[in-house]
Order: sequence, then C-alpha cells, then structure tokens
Amino acid sequence: MTDFLTALALVLVIEGLFLAVFPHRLRQILQMLEEMTPERLRFGGLCAAALGVFGVWLLRG
Repeated sequence: MTDFLTALALVLVIEGLFLAVFPHRLRQILQMLEEMTPERLRFGGLCAAALGVFGVWLLRG
C-alpha cells in the first residue's frame, strides 16, 4: 500500500510541475486531446498502461 501511495504522490508532483512550468503548452495538448476520437484515446491509454506495467516489471522484477 505504501508503494501505491508513493506512486500516486509522484503522479501529483509530475502533474503539478507540468502545470507550473508549461501552462500554455498543457492547454494546447488538452485541445488536441479533445479533437481525438475515443478509440485513439483508448489505444493511447492502453499503450501507456502497458509501458507502465513493463517498466514496473523491469524495475521490480
């Protein structure tokens, strides 16, 4: 459970840094995401999740 909470805290740190450092670019990215189809978003999310699982497997394996 501690690892999960640590990972969640790191996600918040990374998102906060992006908002603080690149607010204009983040708005552009969000506008591009609105134009994408749900299928493409779903595929991108699955790819990101798969890469994350693979990374955890490499680091913790």
